[in-house]
Amino acid sequence: MTKQELFRKLTSRKLWAALAGLSAGLAMAFGLDEAVISTVAGAVVAVASVATYIVTEGRLDAEGIKKAVESVQEAVEAVEEMEDGSKEG
Repeated sequence: MTKQELFRKLTSRKLWAALAGLSAGLAMAFGLDEAVISTVAGAVVAVASVATYIVTEGRLDAEGIKKAVESVQEAVEAVEEMEDGSKEG
């Protein structure tokens, strides 16, 4: 498993929802208050959702920047080729 695949799985809302459900089930088994269980489970799912959104938007922004840099590099190369062509002629 690559780092990217592992990272994608760790930011999965399904994983965090499952962990919240597991922790809620264990908390009930050990007799914790239902209000505390609901609060903790809700907080886990909320944090996971926000983290997933931030990571996804960051990746999209990084990809956009990468494409912009590639476009600028291509434009610079085209200008350099035009300059080299005009010097030879």
